[in-house]
Amino acid sequence: FDPRHRVGTHRYGFPKTGPHRLRFLLQSVSDLRETLRARGSTLVVRKGKPEDVVHDLITQLGSVTVVVFHEEVKE
Repeated sequence: FDPRHRVGTHRYGFPKTGPHRLRFLLQSVSDLRETLRARGSTLVVRKGKPEDVVHDLITQLGSVTVVVFHEEVKE
């Protein structure tokens, strides 16, 4: 979870992620984690800037050969 999603938007100052959307995201991630566990897998969830979190995970795991990501579309 990127904490920057809780700050105001550029044009109107509303949070990018308000309380209802945050609750939905947390419930969705929790459900995904449980679904993966039931299938013998897991889900890594972290809070922080993605560029820092991904770097830290790669360092911790040590055997990462590929990282795939997508960039958020901006208006």
